[in-house]
This record gives sequence, structure tokens and C-alpha cells, in this order.
Amino acid sequence: MKCPACGSDCVHQAPEILKDIPTRFLPCARCSMRILDKRVPLPAPEYAEPCSCGKRFIDEVFAHMYVIMQEEGDLTSRDPLIAVGSPLVHPGFAMDRPPFLPAKSLLLLSGKVQEKAARRIFAEVPEIRGVVKTADYIPGLVSLDEETVPRVYTLLAGCDVRADIYPLATGPLVVYKQQSLIHVEFPRAGYPKLRSVAAHVGTPPVPLFVDACSGPGTLGLAAACLGVPHVVMNDAWYASAFWSAFNLDVNHGYLDTEEVRIFGHLGDMARHPVVRDPVKIAETVGRQKIEVYQGDLRHLDRVIPRDAHTVAVLDIFDKDNKKEVSALLRDWKGRMGGNAFIP
Repeated sequence: MKCPACGSDCVHQAPEILKDIPTRFLPCARCSMRILDKRVPLPAPEYAEPCSCGKRFIDEVFAHMYVIMQEEGDLTSRDPLIAVGSPLVHPGFAMDRPPFLPAKSLLLLSGKVQEKAARRIFAEVPEIRGVVKTADYIPGLVSLDEETVPRVYTLLAGCDVRADIYPLATGPLVVYKQQSLIHVEFPRAGYPKLRSVAAHVGTPPVPLFVDACSGPGTLGLAAACLGVPHVVMNDAWYASAFWSAFNLDVNHGYLDTEEVRIFGHLGDMARHPVVRDPVKIAETVGRQKIEVYQGDLRHLDRVIPRDAHTVAVLDIFDKDNKKEVSALLRDWKGRMGGNAFIP
């Protein structure tokens, strides 16, 4: 598959990305392991090279990036190792030990890094697939307020597309996302959102499931994998709607579909980053009907018929705002009927 963001072959269909998961981040018999205290500076400006198997312990990768950032003036000798930034492995899944990283398996999010160091890190650190400059805000659409202007992080080098893997009773779900445009969400232990979706889907599955603020499509795709015959995914933010559609294609082999038709393209959609009236981005052909829209969830009644059997998940960003959550649930049920829940 061609990556929609960088045009290279850094993305794959779900079966291909899953085939080496059991051993992807495990060391070989020759790999070395040096554990570094991330709360203090690097003891000396040095680092070990990757093993002959092509992997390197994550702390050594951080040491390598630390040395480059110090040489370029982004860090001082007094900065702790953790100041390098936040590592996001590719693909991400629950691990019980720190990883030994193969080539192009780590995305760095950093508030310290500047463009020159980022380009060096991408060129000289083989494990790095991309470097993103972060800021003190969350990227993407984080409010239902139509006047909100979303902000994004800056990709300085490489590609910022990576995948997370989510366990389902039917098998693993692969979800790609573009991390400069979509906020990082680390699944909590036990994957409570997925358990909540499974409970609401039920057995036999509900006839229609709506993931009304889908992000990259995790919950809607989970419902589809659990056998819901008609699934609608929607997000007002262009990156979320696009990657929902892309992830539908990535995982379509697990669904009762013959074809995925994607109508929206990432570059074209970026010209209209937030859309009010729903626009269809993708759909499937086959026994299972799955649709992806970009639009405000409060206007989905224009494309989805009111149905007492509909189940909708409203995974809004600010769940702590109880007043807004209650108002949103009331509004949804008044427009759409059926059952709606916050995961």
C-alpha cells in the first residue's frame, strides 16, 4: 500500500503488519541491553550501535538522539534523557518489557527538537520513522464548538504515520493514524472502550452502530469486526475522517465486504479541515454496509434515518464536562432515537 502522507510503502494491510508481531520487538541472542535513568543527563556522549540483527534497545536509541540534539544545541548537558521527547513505537501494542527496536519502528514527539536536529535524527538513527515537533496543545479537533480552530503539530522529518493494534474477540484490529494531526491516546489496561462497544453491540449484533466522533475509526471498526451489519463512522476533523476510511481498507479482509471505495483524499480534504454538513468519504460493497462521513455529528440525521434500534458511541474529547455530555446525549437521542453512550 502507498502511504497517503508520504507516498512510500510504510503502510500495510492488517495481515501483513500482524505477521511478525510476536517477535518484532524481541532481542536476538547477540543483542545488548543498557538501562539508562531517563531522569538524569546521559552519563557520556556515546551510544551503542544496532546489533547485527538490526535491532537496538530503546535506551540506546534515546542516547543516540540525545547526542544529536545536544550537538545541535537543542539540549544541554544538564538536560535529562527524557527531555529528548516521547517515543511512539510502530506498531503499538501492550508490551510487558521495553522493546528492542528494528528499523523505522519509532516516531519521536518532542517539544525540544528543531528542524536541523530532526533531519539528522531521521538520517542517522535507523530506528526512526519520523520526528514531530509538539507544542502545549492537543492536535486536531478537541471541541464541539463550531468556532474552534484546530491546531496541529509539525512534522519536521520522515513520516508521522504509525499504527496501534487493538485486541478483539474476533482478532487484532490495526489502526493507523497521523500523529501530527491526531492526538495520542494510550489505551487503558483492559481496553475498557472496546469492552463497552462489545457490550452495546450485543449478541446477535445490533442492526446499526454509529461511531459519531470516530477519530481514526477504532470503535466503529471494532463494531464492524463484531458483526454489526451496518456501521457508520463520522468525524468533523478531516484527518480523523480520512484515517477512518483508510483503516476500513486496511482491515477489510476481516469484514464481510468485497470492496472499499474511498472518495476523499488527504490533501483535498485538508482544504476543508472541519465540515459541518456530512460528506461521504468511503463506503463498502458487500453484505456488510460500512460508511464513513466527514461532518458535525449533530447533523448526521441528514444521512442516517432515525431508528429506535440504532446504537451510537459518542467518544467526545472532553468527557469531564458533564453538562455538555448530558446535553449532547439528549440532543442525539432527540434527533436519531435509539441508544447512545459515552465510552
